[in-house]
Amino acid sequence: MPLSEKRPLVAVVDDDPAICKAIGRLITKSKFDVMTFTCGQKLLDMLQVRRPNCLLLDLHMPGLSGLDILRAMANAGMKLPVIIITGSDEPTSHAQCLAAGALAVLLKPLDPAEILRAIDQALRQREPK
Repeated sequence: MPLSEKRPLVAVVDDDPAICKAIGRLITKSKFDVMTFTCGQKLLDMLQVRRPNCLLLDLHMPGLSGLDILRAMANAGMKLPVIIITGSDEPTSHAQCLAAGALAVLLKPLDPAEILRAIDQALRQREPK
């Protein structure tokens, strides 16, 4: 499906291709366009060309972690609604993500309704600049 200018674009970053594929399908079946990345650096490269309306970002990845990406975006002055997804239920990590600018932290295994609700809330709370 070609990317539309009318539907919000959601970028998903997770080092697990199966998670990217599953979330990508869910988002595409909803009212959003989607781009998926299995590497944080590829996302950062894409952000130089196109900015999504919302970002779902895995916290623990090889190379750049979700926190590394949040910090790189902040240092570059990029303000996007970010939802962190993680398999780790560590309060300290959650607090760090929220302090770094994430709007929400969702635990894996992910509930499809919860993902879509978080995206809707993120899009309403903060517009990309």
